[in-house]
Amino acid sequence: MTATATGADPVPAGEVLRDEVVPARAPWSAVVSAGDVLTIVDLGGNQAVDFLVYDAHDTSLRYSAPDTIQAQDSVFLTTGSVLRDCEHGELMTVVADTCGRHDTLGGACSQESNTLRYGHHTRGQHACVENFLAEGGRHGLGKRDLVSNINWYMNVPVDPDGALGIVDGISAPGLAVSLRAERDVLVVVSNCPQVNNPCNGFDPTPVRMVVTHPSRPDEQEQTR
Repeated sequence: MTATATGADPVPAGEVLRDEVVPARAPWSAVVSAGDVLTIVDLGGNQAVDFLVYDAHDTSLRYSAPDTIQAQDSVFLTTGSVLRDCEHGELMTVVADTCGRHDTLGGACSQESNTLRYGHHTRGQHACVENFLAEGGRHGLGKRDLVSNINWYMNVPVDPDGALGIVDGISAPGLAVSLRAERDVLVVVSNCPQVNNPCNGFDPTPVRMVVTHPSRPDEQEQTR
């Protein structure tokens, strides 16, 4: 079943530090300071957002899918999920989620995987690995720094026998996921360009990336 957006602005209250629309197929990155919140808004609906996160001061400490899955005993991410690094440390916590479920297993598309899965005619298509390398390179990251990534909004159900597949999404326009940084982190995103499977509804669309500094209780009281 496809989720339905509420129509309200999903961005949490606070000082807006960055508010940018990432075009379809494009990369994006930012350093998010400890305590600040990154909100990813699915503007068009069913747009997969490939996501990597690193300690901003030591990028050898980076998102670990095995540690994250083991700690929460689930392959899906939603409100309350903690993204952990390769030493089991906390990187970011999902503090709000209006979609309900996000993928940790599907990985990132690449020119090589496109060729293997969809045929040699797809070899020249731009892919998420190329986005990660281009954007990560701006922060000194290379191919050795790429690990299994998160796919926000991508629908990868797991059958009882362990089989999985990328199927039609459950997101909708305006749905959002918000993550609080537990320390200073570097976030690198590929707004997935894939057109050969349903992860984007075969039509990549823009997403909105908003970084906010939460209001303190006394600040919220003054604005009433």
